[in-house]
Amino acid sequence: MSFFRKLKESIAGKTDAVTKQFKDGLEKTRKGFVERVSNLMVRRRKIDEEFYEELEEILIGADVGVNTVMELIDDLRVEVKKRRLNDASELRPVLSEKLIGLLRGEEDNSLNMSADGPTVILFVGVNGVGKTTTIGKLAHKFKSEGKKVLLAAGDTFRAGAIEQLEVWGTRTGVEVIKQNPGSDPAAVMYDAVQAAKQRRADVLICDTAGRLQNKSNLMDELNKIFRVIQREIPGAPHEVLMVLDATTGQNALSQAKLFGEKSGVTGLVLTKLDGTAKGGIVVAIRQELNIPVKLVGLGEKVDDLQEFDSEQFVHALFAGLIEEELIEEEDGEPRQPE
Repeated sequence: MSFFRKLKESIAGKTDAVTKQFKDGLEKTRKGFVERVSNLMVRRRKIDEEFYEELEEILIGADVGVNTVMELIDDLRVEVKKRRLNDASELRPVLSEKLIGLLRGEEDNSLNMSADGPTVILFVGVNGVGKTTTIGKLAHKFKSEGKKVLLAAGDTFRAGAIEQLEVWGTRTGVEVIKQNPGSDPAAVMYDAVQAAKQRRADVLICDTAGRLQNKSNLMDELNKIFRVIQREIPGAPHEVLMVLDATTGQNALSQAKLFGEKSGVTGLVLTKLDGTAKGGIVVAIRQELNIPVKLVGLGEKVDDLQEFDSEQFVHALFAGLIEEELIEEEDGEPRQPE
């Protein structure tokens, strides 16, 4: 069975609505990346040095990351020799297979949920990446699954941050635990944890400040928040999710490198994937950081936040090519380019 057919059958067992969200959300990347790759394969046909150089440029342009692209091209060269491939179109499934391999990690992409007592999820990330919106969408997701959810307004420094979270609380029907602007974020977290225990909440989602005067201040504040939460609920927070704006490409990767691994981050959330043609940043982040991508934002609607799925991601990118390949298989002969 061909790789594309296996991928198609794997996706068939998943929810149609989610498959559509991935396809719609990655439309710009599909047009900016995969369609350029397809055009290259039609124009060049022959797999030679010029073909590899142009493919390299396309991959780097999609923000896949220079180091990752070099390794990927080397892998493709090995596969071409091993499989004795001559026609560039034969590389389509090979490239797709390699991308899934790069996106898959050893670790579990699903959110770590507490089996006993409230699950505490802490959100971190610089201002403007869509952190509060992501919190609101995740609250909606949990509530639609029948869970009791509380929100903690721990970003007490940014003007309007508490009000913005309250808007999401009203929209999703979720209570927001807050104090006055300028209050100690750790004190807000203490109140929120007590409320979560008293109200028997399933999930407590905590917002934090995106920027203080300097990086050490931010780390000190986070450490204080950690200590308060851990003292009240051993083993918490169960997830520390860093939110990154996919439209910023390599800047998002730099943010994650500078901030992510030193602040106890357990997973990444990539927002605004629908707004960029550089969705290849997911591959770069997955390869260059030892932190799994757990959630992706695929649109502006409240239910457009989805758990990251490498097969859905690659299927969404190569959807058109997959259909073409399957038609060719059934016809028994390759389709000629128009």
